[in-house]
Amino acid sequence: MFGRGNRIARLVAVVTLAIVVPHTPVFAGDRITELTTMLSSSSEKTRLSAVLSLARLNDKRTLKPLVTALHDPSAGVRAIAATALGKLGHKAALPALKTAATDDVDATVRTKAGEAASLVAKANNIPEETPAPAADASVQARAKTTGFGHSPHAVVDRPDLYVTVKGANDDSPGTADKTVRKANADILKAVLQDSLKKAPQVTMTATDAQRWGLDVRTVDVSVVKLDVTQDAGYIVVDAELRLAISDDKGKMLSFLSGGAKVQVPQRKYNAKFLPSLRKEALEGAMNGMFDKLLTHLRQITTT
Repeated sequence: MFGRGNRIARLVAVVTLAIVVPHTPVFAGDRITELTTMLSSSSEKTRLSAVLSLARLNDKRTLKPLVTALHDPSAGVRAIAATALGKLGHKAALPALKTAATDDVDATVRTKAGEAASLVAKANNIPEETPAPAADASVQARAKTTGFGHSPHAVVDRPDLYVTVKGANDDSPGTADKTVRKANADILKAVLQDSLKKAPQVTMTATDAQRWGLDVRTVDVSVVKLDVTQDAGYIVVDAELRLAISDDKGKMLSFLSGGAKVQVPQRKYNAKFLPSLRKEALEGAMNGMFDKLLTHLRQITTT
């Protein structure tokens, strides 16, 4: 029987911006830029990996992203960032470290930030100050500088993106009927909405957006390709998407494109599972584009 549990399938996600950039070698500066982008990921695992890599570089150019990471929702990310800033020893990090040492809600982060502040002070011959006692948990919860806001005083659960999903369509070439196309569109819309709801830096609620002064960004997602082909002994389901981003007046701001492929050995293929394979390709394409979408939304919102 051919199914999710026993088929041999490979999901290959491909995400591209609307502008294709020629391949260049990844130098230190490029690596820092890449890791900084990863800090905007909705995945805590990805952000932990990024901050660990930044810490290992021991490069003064990591100062800004590490300070930004002090405001991450994850206490683990914040603790690593604090330790890395202590080793880096740059005095520009001292104010952020002192704030984290007194205001962070997590005891480990406060400790690491305090230790790091001491290291930075010693490295720069700056007299150390005795930190004020930490506020109680309820006060800290209101004052904690976490989230993805660009202000250094962002608060707990403060979003910095207001995103709505305007619609989803299957505009791919082919003879699929309206029922199938609607089902494909519903898959995309459900995946995107679910991912947005889970992202700590995103709100989909107008009242939250008004509270934080956020402008809406509307996303329309379309299937532009959904092909089934044979390639080197595999049946390949290839899905390509286009995400159009507009402002509150409906003006097009930009778009992203990307896709994913599901490949199944031809000898294992059974046509009755084709709807499931298409669904997997669509979900893979949407999930694979999500982090890029958040990063791009942030870029067009702040530039």
